[in-house]
Amino acid sequence: MTQALLEVSDLSVSFDLGGGRRSTAVDRVSFRLDRGETLALVGESGSGKSVTALSVLQLLPYPVAAHAPGGSIRFAGEELLGAPEQRLRAVRGNRIAMIFQEPMTSLNPLHTIERQIGEALVIHKHLSPGDARARIVDLLRLVGMGAQAEKRLDAYPHQLSGGQRQRVMIAMALANEPDLLIADEPTTAVDVTIQAQLLELLRDLQARLGMAMLFITHDLGVVRKIAGRVAVMNQGRIVETGPVGEVFARPAHDYTRHLLAAEPKGRPPARPADAPVVLEAQDMRVWFPIKAGVLRRTVSHIKAVDGVDIVLRAGQTLGVVGESGSGKTTLGFAVLRLESSRGRIVFDGREIQDLRGKALRPLRREMQIVFQDPFGSLSPRLSVGEIVAEGLRIHGIGADAAARDGLVIEALREVRLDPETRHRYPHEFSGGQRQRIAIARALVLKPKFVVLDEPTSALDMSVQAQIVDLLRDLQTRHGLAYMFISHDLKVVRALADEVLVLKDGRVVERGPSAAIFEAPREPYTRALMAAAFDLATVERGAVRS
Repeated sequence: MTQALLEVSDLSVSFDLGGGRRSTAVDRVSFRLDRGETLALVGESGSGKSVTALSVLQLLPYPVAAHAPGGSIRFAGEELLGAPEQRLRAVRGNRIAMIFQEPMTSLNPLHTIERQIGEALVIHKHLSPGDARARIVDLLRLVGMGAQAEKRLDAYPHQLSGGQRQRVMIAMALANEPDLLIADEPTTAVDVTIQAQLLELLRDLQARLGMAMLFITHDLGVVRKIAGRVAVMNQGRIVETGPVGEVFARPAHDYTRHLLAAEPKGRPPARPADAPVVLEAQDMRVWFPIKAGVLRRTVSHIKAVDGVDIVLRAGQTLGVVGESGSGKTTLGFAVLRLESSRGRIVFDGREIQDLRGKALRPLRREMQIVFQDPFGSLSPRLSVGEIVAEGLRIHGIGADAAARDGLVIEALREVRLDPETRHRYPHEFSGGQRQRIAIARALVLKPKFVVLDEPTSALDMSVQAQIVDLLRDLQTRHGLAYMFISHDLKVVRALADEVLVLKDGRVVERGPSAAIFEAPREPYTRALMAAAFDLATVERGAVRS
């Protein structure tokens, strides 16, 4: 057998828990990766995927918090585990590069795109500023920035879209044409069309540069598109490995079968046609002014939402889909009166567009929102009980602290969390558990209408399925009206009665969920479906039409 480019043997990694205790994150993991090959490392959150990847580049906090008590990591025959820092610096970003999961937190907000990509070129290739600039433009074009490449050199990360930021991360990783690219969940938080573009880009670049790729993901659909072999991780161990087609067609391990069966299933139950209207919005518009000149005069507008109508009944779910920047979240904020807008909004039979301050506050308890990132939306300084009870206290619900605590216990039980966990803090929970806490915080006020803004986008498939089942159950019990905003069309199909497709702030298609998913009329909708479900009949490039 020829020498592998990367060979990991019996790798174990543990973390200090304090008091002399340790937790094993990676337990005797072994795999090999040949030149030009793609190996997908899959498993749920906490399975050890990212720790394994970070170990390859020795990026864990050794020896303060992390320990590698045994094993070997050989790259092109050279041992990296325990290698001196100077040698590791010569390898990192040069022969082995990494794309991290969240580009907004991985990119430095204080540095321009040119400076961040150029850093690796200057350190490893010692290029002059002029040569580095030319190479950066070439890299940005290589990753699909096209005519915008040169214009984006002076941009900062917050001035780019999610897809553009991820392309910049890929350009940084490819700057020195590495032999091995480690991609850690590079498509998790982007919409389906951007995901398809990024996967195609990575395949193309791999073929052109001949590099090997270790691709980490919890999305088995992505694995089918990108990898030749797959290794399945559970509780720090690799439980199954082999060619993707063989493992997916005939999984040998129970955990692999569990992952393959974990996709959100089912359809929303039938709703009575005469259910009362909870929310009606007409001609909704949210325009952001573009100012220019010394006097900062308005010269144009960004039309984030432009002429959208909504009718939502009790017990109904409206799925709002579209690419990043299509206006989905802005529309949700506008109908909740969290964003200034124009148009008519009628909630529970009452006009609310012109309400202000104290007049609007009583309605807040009946209109709630669950945000995309529960870790960011839950205060790290409050216990779970305090987080869920905060709305009760503000709205004066519950005679005293004991009564409010009883309502918190009831809400936590409804979302299937142990009420005893109310004394713990958000960082002590998994992503799925944190999202259940966020749902409990919204539901404890007994709302009639809930905006769900990408509530499952960063969760494992199995956890997504659990959250979808939970939302359906709560809706049936309480007659809730949902506006479900998502780029994950599989989740929308499982939950929504009606679908609204947005592009550039305008509705391009709407109708019953079954009709939209089975026979989309518009090219843009068909392109979204193609990216999500691999429909070969949909023409390429329709998303841009």
